Amino acid sequence: MKLAKTYGYLKKDLDIIEKSINEVIQAEHTVLREASTALLQAGGKRIRPVFVLLSGQIGTLDMDRIKTVAVSLELIHMATLVHDDVIDDADLRRGKPTIRQLYGNRVAMYTGDYILARALENITSLNDTSVHRILSRTIVQVCVGEIEQIKDKFNWNQNLRDYLRRIKRKTALLIAASCKLGAIVSDVSDKDARRLYLYGYYIGMSYQIIDDILDFTSSSKELGKPAGNDLLQGNITLPVLLAMKDESFNDLLKDMFKNPEEVSEKDIPRLVRELKNTGAIESSYKLSNLYLKKALSVLEPVPNNRAKQTLMEIAHYIGKRRS
Repeated sequence: MKLAKTYGYLKKDLDIIEKSINEVIQAEHTVLREASTALLQAGGKRIRPVFVLLSGQIGTLDMDRIKTVAVSLELIHMATLVHDDVIDDADLRRGKPTIRQLYGNRVAMYTGDYILARALENITSLNDTSVHRILSRTIVQVCVGEIEQIKDKFNWNQNLRDYLRRIKRKTALLIAASCKLGAIVSDVSDKDARRLYLYGYYIGMSYQIIDDILDFTSSSKELGKPAGNDLLQGNITLPVLLAMKDESFNDLLKDMFKNPEEVSEKDIPRLVRELKNTGAIESSYKLSNLYLKKALSVLEPVPNNRAKQTLMEIAHYIGKRRS
């Protein structure tokens, strides 16, 4: 079963949000309009709008307010993807050419900036300072996370705490904010809004860990980019950190990356095979499952309805995700 099937009944609302995203990113300048539209048409799971919607349904759903929050959060996510692809010199995302590949780095950076600006402009229609404060603080942390990722490229001396703090900023906080903001604009109680925030945080941590696992266990076709691409780019993810405890793998890794610029895609399969032999994949899944258990636990006191059941189903799905 695909993740989207767990929330298939939200299709009508998600279509409304998708249409609104398309309207918000339209620009007078032809290149900005075309680049932004190309990014939108590349698709995506739209998981952040899903979490906004579901959290909103715990309270009293106001579709106009929910739509505003969902659109801004998805646009922020889209902007980070454009910037990421420039930093990583990525040619493909989800199997399609990136904005930098289509238009070059300069246009890609300005496209990302434009999309972020539209996200912030869009959220101002909500007259709620707490929403603006949470969103701005989240963006700050996302930026810090991106800088930390750049700083830690090819840094073999980082530890588990460094990695967890990085993925918290890179992924988990935006999902946590999606849950909390959906709750706030739907008049969910402060206690339940906090619980939904923590649920989103734990889900986000698990989701990113599994993404990092899949970079080694999925095919290039499934990933829409080369397998092992994170490692090729110098991003030290959880499976690599755990595999480095194995002396043989550690020696092979450091020897191969003595001169990172000389390492190519054809060198990665050997490292992937050796990594799988260390047990690092299984250990990574164990940590992911710990976060999922926390997500389900913190959700227990939240009032029961279909939205809560769907949030629980999403957690169970993520735990079984292998592609």
